Amino acid sequence: VQLQASGGGLVQAGGSLRLSCAASGRSFGSYAMGWSRQAAGKEREFVAVIKRGGGGSTYYADFVKGRFTISRDNAKNTVYLQMNSLKPEDTAVYYCAAREMGWGTNAGGYEYWGQGTLVTVSS
Repeated sequence: VQLQASGGGLVQAGGSLRLSCAASGRSFGSYAMGWSRQAAGKEREFVAVIKRGGGGSTYYADFVKGRFTISRDNAKNTVYLQMNSLKPEDTAVYYCAAREMGWGTNAGGYEYWGQGTLVTVSS
């Protein structure tokens, strides 16, 4: 599967952005999907994960709980990350990823990665 992330940009603190990740290939609904991010000089960290299927369970990192929402539209082969109440520390390149088996925040479990989209939050 190929992943194409989009929706990044420059936003003021307190603002919102919605990231999209469009997938090509077969059986999008059978993949668990995740969003991770990497800030300059820092390690990549997972932000949110959604299980495969239509009503997939979700996981959020503590630092985005209550502010970010991950969702998926299997008919459109797309996963979204709605980001509200953005903070300067959310500035990073955001990557979407897909995995065929299991789910979780272990980057090594994800076989497919998008190219990343830059989110910059100004103070």
